[in-house]
Amino acid sequence: MEIEDHYGLLLGINSPWEISSVDLDLVAQKVDVIIEYTDDKGACPECGVISPKHDDRKERTWRHLDTMQFATQLHCKLPRVRCKDHGAKSLKAPWAGENSRFTLLFEAFAVRVLIAARSVEEARKLLGLNWHQVEAIKKRAVERGLSRRKEEAIPYIGIDEKQFRSGHRYISSLVDLNGSRVLDVVEERTEAACKSLIEQGLTESQQKQVTAVALDMWKAYANAVADKLPQADIVHDRFHISQHLNEAVDQVRRKENKTLFTEGDSVLVGSKFLWLTNEENLKEKHVDRFEKLKKSDLKVARAWAIKELFRGFWDYSDAGGAEQHFNDWYSWAIRSRLEPIKAKARMIKTHLDNILTYFTHGISNAAAEGLNSKIQTVKSNARGYRSFSGFRNSILFYCGSLEMAP
Repeated sequence: MEIEDHYGLLLGINSPWEISSVDLDLVAQKVDVIIEYTDDKGACPECGVISPKHDDRKERTWRHLDTMQFATQLHCKLPRVRCKDHGAKSLKAPWAGENSRFTLLFEAFAVRVLIAARSVEEARKLLGLNWHQVEAIKKRAVERGLSRRKEEAIPYIGIDEKQFRSGHRYISSLVDLNGSRVLDVVEERTEAACKSLIEQGLTESQQKQVTAVALDMWKAYANAVADKLPQADIVHDRFHISQHLNEAVDQVRRKENKTLFTEGDSVLVGSKFLWLTNEENLKEKHVDRFEKLKKSDLKVARAWAIKELFRGFWDYSDAGGAEQHFNDWYSWAIRSRLEPIKAKARMIKTHLDNILTYFTHGISNAAAEGLNSKIQTVKSNARGYRSFSGFRNSILFYCGSLEMAP
């Protein structure tokens, strides 16, 4: 078998495409594969009508998988055909995607390396590519993956925010809670941005099949969901509610610590994590200290006890029992004389209807929070992103559960 035939089989090159030569450069350690188009006609890429060959374009080069550690490149002057309806059109190279400088086999390998590598930088060095080439491969991979998504029912979704850049620059993400995957991402966390997110991430048919949406108490998100998914229940996320109550406890602690410290009392110094960590997760060396603190007459001890009582709200099996628990808890919280606690209690009461929906659907944004951690890793490994489009592509590449291979 001639070496040209050998490469033809490896690359899947068939007539009228033909490998005319394979040139080995031992000094440069590279292999150049020259491909020619041997027919005098071809199918118009726009309409498929067989048309006469018009001319050849300037030679193009594509990076292929290495041959025995020798860099391998394909070279071809892509022909143009003269279509009576569409004019002169270039034929598509069967070994590469449109506008790509890499073969399909190389891109498939690059996608696997990027997914497996600890960082984009490590993958880039291993593949011998620059940053722009890597980003182009990821972009095409995501486009392929999104085009292959099946239009299946997604009953439970989550909408969450994450800081993109400093200066209150945020992104909003749409998550399939059952599938633990990011459906899409948009810039900002406004009502208009959230509406666009729903339209991008879900088809009209899928939007009608959404049963419930988990989100925090951000009004812009709730308004967007009410407008775009009127049939879906809003479920305010239990983890965000816990965060709000922890914030209240910490505000009480900081104010009380400042007062005590000016009086020479350092009892609360270094105690922040004790109040904000679930008691069952405390390390043994901290247990004795916290036992004394929580049984003291400190204001923060009272705030912590109120916060802990609310945790029992989620243990009920029905909304009726949970609502009664809330009413008892609210009565104590609102009479606590602790302003941060009272403010959070009023906020929770305002949104109680959309918190009680938890007992119908049992969903939370836990999957979204887990993906947010993964997104942070993606962001850190890339050392930040200059543009939102690049950040979006990376999020969908690593968190979208897409079928991306060529």
